[in-house]
Order: sequence, then C-alpha cells, then structure tokens
Amino acid sequence: MADAANPSENSVEAVLEIVELDGRTFAPAQQVPIPEWPCTTIKRQQHTLTLKDNDLFLIADTLGNISGCLDDQITSSLGLFCRDTRFLSRLELQFEGQPPILLSSTAQRGFALSVLCANPYIVGDDNRASLQAETIGIQRDLVLQGGLFEELTLTNYNTQPVEFELSLSFEADFADLFEIRGKVRQQTGTKLRPVRLAEETSKPVPVFNDGFINGEGEELTLAYQGVDQLLMESRIHFYQRQPDQVKGYTAIWQVKLQPHATQTLGYRLQPFLDNHPASLVSIPATLHQAVAAETMEEQQWRDGVTCIRTDNQAFNQIIERAEQDTYLLGQTVGGGKILSAGIPWFATLFGRDSLIAAMQTLMFNPALARQTLTVLAEYQGQVQNDWREEEPGKILHELRLGEMSRAGEVPHTPYYGTVDATPLWLMLYADYYAWKGDRTLLDQLWEHALAAMAWIDRSCEKTGYVTYECKSSGGLHNQGWKDSDDCIVDAKGNLAEGAIALAEVQGYVYAAKAQLSSLASLQQRPDLSDRWRAEAKALKERFEQDFWLSDQGYFALALDGNGQPIDSITSNPGHCLGSGIISPEKSRSVAERLQAPDMFSGWGIRTLSSTSVAYNPMGYHVGSVWPHDNGMIAAGLRSLGFTEQALEIAQGIFDMTTQQPYQCPPELFCGFNRTPTGSPVRYPVACSPQAWATGTVFQLLQIMVNLVPDVPNNCLRVVQPTLPASVNYMSLKNFKVGHTLLDLEFERSQEATACRVVGKRGNLQVVIEV
Repeated sequence: MADAANPSENSVEAVLEIVELDGRTFAPAQQVPIPEWPCTTIKRQQHTLTLKDNDLFLIADTLGNISGCLDDQITSSLGLFCRDTRFLSRLELQFEGQPPILLSSTAQRGFALSVLCANPYIVGDDNRASLQAETIGIQRDLVLQGGLFEELTLTNYNTQPVEFELSLSFEADFADLFEIRGKVRQQTGTKLRPVRLAEETSKPVPVFNDGFINGEGEELTLAYQGVDQLLMESRIHFYQRQPDQVKGYTAIWQVKLQPHATQTLGYRLQPFLDNHPASLVSIPATLHQAVAAETMEEQQWRDGVTCIRTDNQAFNQIIERAEQDTYLLGQTVGGGKILSAGIPWFATLFGRDSLIAAMQTLMFNPALARQTLTVLAEYQGQVQNDWREEEPGKILHELRLGEMSRAGEVPHTPYYGTVDATPLWLMLYADYYAWKGDRTLLDQLWEHALAAMAWIDRSCEKTGYVTYECKSSGGLHNQGWKDSDDCIVDAKGNLAEGAIALAEVQGYVYAAKAQLSSLASLQQRPDLSDRWRAEAKALKERFEQDFWLSDQGYFALALDGNGQPIDSITSNPGHCLGSGIISPEKSRSVAERLQAPDMFSGWGIRTLSSTSVAYNPMGYHVGSVWPHDNGMIAAGLRSLGFTEQALEIAQGIFDMTTQQPYQCPPELFCGFNRTPTGSPVRYPVACSPQAWATGTVFQLLQIMVNLVPDVPNNCLRVVQPTLPASVNYMSLKNFKVGHTLLDLEFERSQEATACRVVGKRGNLQVVIEV
C-alpha cells in the first residue's frame, strides 16, 4: 500500500476527496474525469401559414414573418413566390429591434393572413420610461391579389403617450424553385441595387435615402438579373405613412401614439419580370381593395359550383375547406384556369395531377375538366425531344417558368416525363362528355385525342404495354405517380430496372380504349371503334396473364425491363379496379387483399405492404398513405359493388382529415397503424393544400351518392346511394349535369338511403335505382 505522505500517481485514494453518504461513496465531480458526450440541437419543423391567389403564393411563419436568419436560408420553403421564383425571401417585423409577442394568427381565408401580436418589454433610458409588455396591440394583415399587401394597425393601450421604433426588413434572393428544392447550380445571376442618374451628367449617384429610388421616399426596389439576362424586381410601394428612415432594405418608422390612439402603416409589393408584372392578376391600390376584389371573385365562382352539405358538422367543415382550396388552387395557364398541383413545390400545371383532380371534381365543378383538357391540349407534344422527353401526342408532366427553366438548366419548358398523363387525358375527355354532353369540345379536341391514342399505340409496339424509361439527363427515373427513386421494388427490396410497365397505367390504357371506342362511333369512325374495342379486349387478356401473382392472389406492381413481374404488394393495382381491366373473380381477390392489415392502416390503404422488406411508414411512396390513391381505389371498389369496403376507406380518410389544420387533407401522411388513442402521423414536408388530396373529398362524396351520368342519352342514374353511418342527410344544390340544374337530397334510414329530386330546371331524366 502506498505511503500517504508520498502518494503514488496510481493511488486513487491518495488524490481524491472521498465522501460517504448513505452508505455510498462519492467524490467531487471535478476530480473524476468523465468522458463527454456532445449535446445536440433539435431541429423542429417550423409551423407555417400558406396563402395563395392564382399564380402567387406566400409561406410565412405564424407571426407573418419570413425569417432571414434560418440555418439554411436557400432551402427554406418560406417566401413570396411567383412564376417559380422567390420574390421575397425576408419579411421581418421588429419592435425596437425585437420580435413581437404572438397572440393569435390565422390563414383561414386562404388568400389573407391575420396576425394579432403585441410589443415585448422595452427597457427605458434617460429619455423615456420603460414600456411594459403587451400594452401595444399590433394587428397585422397580409393579402395576396396580384402582389402582396400588408397593413399594420398599431393601438396604444397605455394610459400615457408612447414612442417606439417599428421596422420591416425586406430581402429577395430571387431563387428558382428547383434551387430551393436542393438542385445545385453552376452559376447564378447578379443582385442589383437601383441608382439615380444625376440630371446634369447622367452618371450614377448614390441612392436617395439609402434604399429608395424616388425623391418622395415611396418606393423600395429589390432587383436581380438572371443568367438569362432577364431583370427580376420586387417593387415595394409604401402608403398610409412613409417610413422615417431606410437602412439597406429595412424600413423604419418612429411611432408616437396617444393613449388608445391608433395608427396604420401599409405597403404593397408587386413582382416584375422583364419590366412587366410577373403575376397575371391585376393589382389594386390598397389592401382593402384587394380583399374586396378577391371576395367578389370567389363569390362569383361559388355561384357556379355545386353546394354539398350534410347533417354532420365535421363533414361540412371538410367540405367547406375543400371548396375553398379548390378555388385557391385555381391558376391561369395558357388559355384557361387549371388546378395547380400543390403548395409549395408544385404550384404549376401538371399533367397527371391536374387531370386526376379534374376527374375527382366533376360532380362539384365540371367546368374545371373542360379547361384542364383544353390547356393540356395546347401543350400536347409535337416533336421528338429526348431532353424534355417530348414525343408527338404525349401529354406533359410539368410546366415551369423560372430562371432555371428559361436558361435550359432543367427540361421543364415543359417536361414530358410521365407515362400516365396521356391515357388519363383520354379518360377525362370521355368522362367530361358523359357529364356535360359537350359536342363542341368533343369535336374541337378530337384530333388531340387521335394524337394521344397514336402515342399509346407507339409505346405498346415493343412489349404490348405502355412503358417508361428515362431518356433525359435532367429527367425523372420513375415516371408513374410513384416517381421517387426507391419505390419500384420487388418483394426482396430490389430496385427494378429497364423499361417499366406499371399495372395502373395498363388499366388507364384499357379504360381509354374502351371509352374512346364509343366516341369514335360519334365521329363516324367505325374502324377506330372496332379496333380500339378489340385492342382493349386483347390488353385485358394479356394483363391478367402477365401481371397476375397466383401465389398472392394479387397483381404485380409492374413488369420490369425483362417482362418479369415486380412482385411487391402495393396500392397500384387498386387503381385498376375501376378501369374494367380486371375480371370479377380477380377483382374480389384484389379488394380483399387491399383490406388486409398489412395494407389498410385504419386511416387508409398504404402504398406498400407493411410486410415488405422495403416498407417504411415514413417513406414517400414505400409505406405512406395518400388520400388520392385511396380515393381512386375506393371509387373502383364502389363501381364493382364493394360498397362497404369503399365506405370504410372513405371514413378513414375523413377521420384523418378532421385532425388536420383547417380540416385540409395533406398530400400524404405516414403509414403507421391507427390506434384507439393515436392520431394520424403527418409527413413532415407534405404539400397542403394539394389538388388531388383536396379533390379526394369530392370523389369520396360521389362514392356515397353514386351518380352515373349519361348526358348524351339525356340520363342521370343514381345507383344504390349509400350514406355512411356517420351521415344521415346530404344535399346537392346548384348541381349541373349537362344543361340541367338539379337539387338532390339523400336521407339514410337504418340501412337504406333514399334520394329525392327537390328541384330541377331542364329536361334531364333522373333514374333512381335503390
């Protein structure tokens, strides 16, 4: 044992101060070295609010700010966007250099954001007293209408006069949406600052009052010249009261308020491209004019659509939100107004998304289908172009208008890399004619239909199936609705290779040929009618033979480049149920398989079986649940008489939607099992609102009332309407079928649902089959 007077280096007892407490031995912590484990910072997803008006959308935090101090500002989704460009990347309100205290905020109206906040505590100095927190009310209103409007209404709730500084900081990075989504650019444009020219010499002089470009101090401009040499600007015009000072791009007001006095500050921001307004919407002068214009436009739109209501308030809230979001997602493109696919990443014209959303909303607003067909026909492929994956007759995938598209950095001008948009266009073409009997449009688009069918036929030449294989270096590897890189996998989790023939796409092709065979007779083309009918029959026979997995009693996800089945169990074959390509006996097997616990989570049907090696409930297409996917499956089940299963899916989606912000169904959510006490698990970056998620609400309502239109034969059939147990009454008012206007009521009594025609203007025959 070591001598206590001469402790050795290895003697712990000699160097530590030992403490005995409750029979346990301790030493001061600083004397006992402990290996450090580093702390981590939790990155929580920021809560945001979304506004949209036609081709403009704004994403801000709950205070109405667009923060300029985020960890990765370029990839933040916050900002004011138009034409796939961020025209405002910072909008920050500060009270004496501090953020206000948030009290409440809402974006319920969709195009307007209202925030109520208050001042923080401000320490006084020799010149003024301290300002107690929450004694200055700040009402913040932001509105979109051809640009961004903001008004700040300040109210002094103190018993004495107050003075304070209020500031708004602006910045615009003019980032392209693809850049924000993570695409690395080789070069970018140049940020610019406006200058004035001296009258005598025409030489640049410093900008007046720092950021202002005119002598009255009314306008502030942020500018950028892109690599395509086009000038992009955000022009900010102040009204109500001009700022007292501008530092860089921060406007500063020195505010003096008497007790209970109010003062209002305001501005409008208008985006410009090449010295022309970037938005297609005319901009009014003030926020109040913007609200009035938007309110009137929305009301006019509502007067032309079907009003659907039930006796279930939760259902009504979902329906009302879906109505509003359908209006807000409307976007002017070409010669019409279509549904943009979703906020924030897909606020543009898509082929697949816009077509499916138009199909889903035929009962609600058939005019949307007409415009979608017409606009997509304008962009129908004309030439062979591998960079854009364009081919004659092909319907586009995605149209983009930003700098990277204009400069040729991405192929989206437009990009045609989708395998299903073309048969979906033909299906909507036939469905719209059944709903409206619009012979003028039928004739007008007939040549486009022939071109689309010719593209399908060319695509089938090698294998007998419509397949995809990416040809563009800037294109999508997978080109069905499940287009992520990891989703086309077999039962062992291996990625498929070669030209892929998706199951649902063959179903779409079958439906297109079957439906167009009838329309060909109207066009005096019996040759095409006979040929397409025969081709549909042959496709059905091949499909049932090549895609059927006899050991699973189910259909393969797809065939790979060698013609072998990709044998994972997915939701894709569920889309085939309503197309007619599956025989009745196999349809029953598919329906039962979709309802098994590995596929049906309780909230909805998963994209991939939970027993799959590749399953991930948080994966984008490998285990998540998509409302539109469920809507299309449920519609197919209902058409085949599997009413109970269809309504179970509908109830799950409605139950999920009641728990979403503003009762708005998201693009997708996670595929975790439903539990008695659990909630649906959100997918972190799901778009909301999103067109085909919103459209699913109307599709599920259509499933309940089961309307089968045949306007060319002057008939609407109501086939065994069945309201779910949660709904006893439903009404459809202002319901347009062909040229007839109907009011219908549905009422459930025990297991039966009755339908009544309570109003009719027009000569359409309504046949009720119970």
